[in-house]
Amino acid sequence: MFLEIITPDEKVFSGEVVAVNLPGTEGPFEVLNNHAAIISTLDKGNVKISEGHNQVKNLVIDGGIVEVLNNKVIVLAEAVIG
Repeated sequence: MFLEIITPDEKVFSGEVVAVNLPGTEGPFEVLNNHAAIISTLDKGNVKISEGHNQVKNLVIDGGIVEVLNNKVIVLAEAVIG
């Protein structure tokens, strides 16, 4: 699936991923390929990006919104910390 992480200032990440773990306001959750369509608010916390073959990236966001639709995940983050 395709993941984009965008802040008001820049595009932080863009590419194909196997999974992404997100800090939802109601608790953390994971998005995998063929996930049901959702829109959710995000809390401040860690975003774990699994690109496959044991390649993992971690980002800390300062809240935001995520949309999942047709194997495309768009994270609109307030800011990326660090």
